[in-house]
Amino acid sequence: MRSLLFSALVASTALFGVAHAATVVGNYGTLGANGVVTAPPSGSTYGFVSTNGGVSGGGQISGVGGTTGSSFQSDPFAAGVGDTLSFFFNYVTSDGAGFSDYGWAELRRAGDNSHVAWLFTGRTQASGNIAPGFGLPALDATLVPATSPIIPGAPAWSPLGGDSGGCFDSGCGYTGWIESTYNILVADTYTLNFGVSNWIDSGFDSGLAFAGARIGNTQIDVGDTIPEPASLAVLGVGLLGLALRRRRRA
Repeated sequence: MRSLLFSALVASTALFGVAHAATVVGNYGTLGANGVVTAPPSGSTYGFVSTNGGVSGGGQISGVGGTTGSSFQSDPFAAGVGDTLSFFFNYVTSDGAGFSDYGWAELRRAGDNSHVAWLFTGRTQASGNIAPGFGLPALDATLVPATSPIIPGAPAWSPLGGDSGGCFDSGCGYTGWIESTYNILVADTYTLNFGVSNWIDSGFDSGLAFAGARIGNTQIDVGDTIPEPASLAVLGVGLLGLALRRRRRA
């Protein structure tokens, strides 16, 4: 197996009028409607992380584990007591059966990077609800819909790389867009964090799309907008590491 590691600070001019700096590990990018992932309810584009091009240990939740994955941490933003944080997610997987890939979103305190709240989880399983994800931390946010079974089938989505349009056994598919909302309890400066991880092996990839993060009526820059080339000071995210591998089937 071959993979490329990207773990760096990525700087560009504003996507929403302010300087942007985000920490990326593995494979992160931006897209419009692509395959089974439609444009999000919040607009025409979204950000994503994928296990395709992920790195060893990337995108994992501590204590849950995994193999290879990717993560994205936003630049810091301020929020006050009672502010409502909201955004949309779509979990996509070409894996199935007992290979329980997972994706997640977490709110952290910017000052010390400490955990504040779990905002979304999704996890592959052969049947039943995919979000919230089984065996993952309990959510502190409210999801609409509250639970989501998989929309079944071999999902065509370019961030899955060579596994786009592929499927390993029951459980492949996508959730569709799910809205998450959370009320801020303490005035502070925060970051939004997104991750996705393979489970047990590194075959048959999964990904998490995210879009439309807002505090009240104010949009937060989480890198979910495709910038025009002329607006970039630095285009520093060459993120599509290629991992060529397949799980052998019996």
